[in-house]
Amino acid sequence: MYSCRPAVPADYPAICSLPQTEEELYFMFPSAAYPLTPEQLDAAVRMRWRPTVVTIDGVIVGFANFYGWEEGRHCHLGNVIVAAEHRGTEAAGCLIRTMIDKARDELNVPRLLLVCHHTNPRAILFYDKLGFAPYGFKRMKNPQGVTIVGILMGMDLASGDDGKK
Repeated sequence: MYSCRPAVPADYPAICSLPQTEEELYFMFPSAAYPLTPEQLDAAVRMRWRPTVVTIDGVIVGFANFYGWEEGRHCHLGNVIVAAEHRGTEAAGCLIRTMIDKARDELNVPRLLLVCHHTNPRAILFYDKLGFAPYGFKRMKNPQGVTIVGILMGMDLASGDDGKK
């Protein structure tokens, strides 16, 4: 059974092993250099809120946190990754529902936002299933310098839409 807990620095090596390719790291952490190092992760986490891991039998299989927190307005879900062998299981659902609860109950924001790359349709459909809806687009460059589309998605937490679709 999957469960979530706060991430601690001792978790960073395991978290850094989750993105297996440069593309996976870009989806998780666009500004990081591949391979992800504990130092890069630590620098990011220091600027973010509520770093969280999802585990099964004590093994870390996913990670997420928040950035862009504007009290009473919104925050962004970021650095989301789930180990390849746990995608399509309940790991991601457990992690994202936990983050939805933290955004609403701990950060007290009425809206949770995220950016999902158009080149990651599996994630787009996953977030849609949980109740996130697109509200805009932004141009981004991938590590190869190719322009891609970041799909801006959001969820109204005040409406009771809490990802339990």
